[in-house]
Amino acid sequence: MEKDRSWKSLLDVAGLFLKLGTISFGGPAAHVALMEQEIVRKRGWLDCDHFLDLLAATNLVPGPNATEMAIHIGYVRAGWPGLVAAGSAFILPAFLISLALSWIYVRFGALPEGQALFYGINPVVMAIILVATFRLGKTALKGKVQVLLGVLAFGAALLGVNEVLILLGSGVLGIFLYALPGWLKKRPSMAMVLPLIPLIYTIPKSWAWLDNQMVLLGLFFLKVGSLLFGSGMVLFAFIQRDVVSRYGWLTQQQLIDAIAVGQMTPGPVLSSATFIGYLVSGWPGALVATVAVFLPSFIIVSLMGPFIPRLRQSRIAQAFLKGVNAAVVALILTVSLVLFRSAIIDVWTVIILVVGLFILLRTKVDSFWLVLGGAAVGLIHFFIT
Repeated sequence: MEKDRSWKSLLDVAGLFLKLGTISFGGPAAHVALMEQEIVRKRGWLDCDHFLDLLAATNLVPGPNATEMAIHIGYVRAGWPGLVAAGSAFILPAFLISLALSWIYVRFGALPEGQALFYGINPVVMAIILVATFRLGKTALKGKVQVLLGVLAFGAALLGVNEVLILLGSGVLGIFLYALPGWLKKRPSMAMVLPLIPLIYTIPKSWAWLDNQMVLLGLFFLKVGSLLFGSGMVLFAFIQRDVVSRYGWLTQQQLIDAIAVGQMTPGPVLSSATFIGYLVSGWPGALVATVAVFLPSFIIVSLMGPFIPRLRQSRIAQAFLKGVNAAVVALILTVSLVLFRSAIIDVWTVIILVVGLFILLRTKVDSFWLVLGGAAVGLIHFFIT
């Protein structure tokens, strides 16, 4: 009888998150709101306080928040099998849709009609990025210290400092500025260790000697999934530096198109990794990129779950997160400046951008419909001109 209950709980978890992964458009905030409605209000699997505890935990560790929430809830509801089932089911619809869009893009993206679609979509994507930066900035940059950290991170990004080093360095500075010296007095030996934390960046550098593109692709997205804090938009800062500039796997335009695909599909924004992987190495690349970018979330939740209550009380964790959040805003702003030149090319794209900004700031319209509207405007512009 107990075994039957376990299987029922597992199937319930898989079914619910497959549904949520299929209908959850609008970014992490919208995804979490849907989860709260289904899990707390409708099904009563968790009470509100427990749900908020899990939500707070996802903000203290790297990885996509909505996906990690799904994994946390699956673990609480159905144990280790539920952990795997919830995360996989939530990711699966976005993976399949992104894979289909990738094939269509490669097959038809170079046709005039395909270019017309992205003519209208690209300015909308820029509007989404700018509004996300604005809203994240309002949340993350509280007080002069965080503003200063954001300015320093922005300057470092403009000077070409690697984004991983910026994120980790900002986190370490956050610890020094917010949690010291009281904590240092209790653990003086850590004063020698903290400044060395950013040296973890030297590990990814050692990957450069590898010649296998698939291995490099997997290691790159594994690094991204392990170090991604805050918005999934930060993914594109990593891609801009390595995939576009360093390896030359994508063009600037293809990066913008990948962001658009992430906005058009339900589920996590990181599903753009599927699209990028497909452009680099076909469907095997799509599978490798998707597994690699989400794998750290499963591992992190598995390891950190039992320690969530302690993390929420930790001054060090909170201070590190404050520094990282400031850097996240700076990185998104930096990559938006780079992409702006490719997306805004004439007066019509300027108009689409302004209208998109107005709609996003003044209404609660889902970004999916905005991207769809941009595509329609692009087609109308093509047929008129």
